[in-house]
Amino acid sequence: MGLRRGIYKTPAQLRGMVEPGLITARMLDAVREIVAPGVTTLELDAAAFRVVKEHGAESNFQLVRGYRHTVCTSVNEQVVHGIPGDRALQPGDIVSIDAGAQFKGWNGDSAMTIVLPDPAQPELVAAREELSRVTEGSLWAGIAALAHAKHIGEIGDAVQGHIEASGHGYGILRDYVGHGIGRKMHEAPSVFNYRTADLGPAVRPGLVLAIEPMVVGGSQETFVEDDDWTVSTVDGTDGSHWEHSVAVHDGGVWVLTAHDGGAAGLAPFGITPTPIP
Repeated sequence: MGLRRGIYKTPAQLRGMVEPGLITARMLDAVREIVAPGVTTLELDAAAFRVVKEHGAESNFQLVRGYRHTVCTSVNEQVVHGIPGDRALQPGDIVSIDAGAQFKGWNGDSAMTIVLPDPAQPELVAAREELSRVTEGSLWAGIAALAHAKHIGEIGDAVQGHIEASGHGYGILRDYVGHGIGRKMHEAPSVFNYRTADLGPAVRPGLVLAIEPMVVGGSQETFVEDDDWTVSTVDGTDGSHWEHSVAVHDGGVWVLTAHDGGAAGLAPFGITPTPIP
C-alpha cells in the first residue's frame, strides 16, 4: 500500500511542478522557432539549452548517466532518443524533439513532432504530417481519458483506440512507454500507450504522469543504433513522438507542459482543464 501511496503528490508538490513544466514548454518553443532545412540537430539542442540557462534550471536529460545533451532529436526512421549532432535537416524531414527541465528539484518532460515543408515531395510530406497528426491526437485522447479515468490503464486504451480509428495501421512502440514524473524525470508508474490486462494504479488527486505515445508508420519493431541511444524502426518507416506532463488535482487536470494547461487540445473532448490552486 505504501508504494501506491508514494505515487501521489501533495497540493504543494503539484504547485512546485508548474514552473519546470512551463520551462520545458519554452524549450520546445525555442526549437520550433528555428527548425528548418539546413539547421543542424545540435543547433536545436543549443536553442533549448539557452532557455534552460535563462531560467536558472537544469536539463534533466543531462542528469541521465551518459547523456550529455539538452534534448533528443529523432529524424525520419528514428523514433526516440536521437542524439543531436552535425546532421542538417532536409526538406520533408519529420523530426521529433523531446525536452525536459529540472527546476528547484521538480521535473517537466514534453515532446513534439515537426514535419518540414517540401514542395517537391507533397505526398511524402502529407503522409508524415498525417502520422504526426494522429500521434498528437492520440496523446490528447489519452489526456482526456485521464480526466475521467478510474485507473491509469484507461489511458492506453484511449491512445490505442484513437490510433486504430485512423485506419492507417500504424504501429505503437511496446518497448518504450510513458511514466510518472516528479522529483525524478522517470518515476513509477509506467503509462502504456496500448491496452493491457492490468488496469494499473488508481487515478486520484496528486497523480502526475508523462503521457507519450510513440507511433510508427509500419511495424512497431525497433532497434538501438550503434550510438547506444537512438531507437529506429527495423523496417525504416517513419516515427512520431508527442508528450505532455499532466497533473491530476482536486479540481480536475492540468497539462503542466502546455502554456494553456491543455485547453486547446482538450476542447474537442469537451474537457476544460483547471489550474492547480
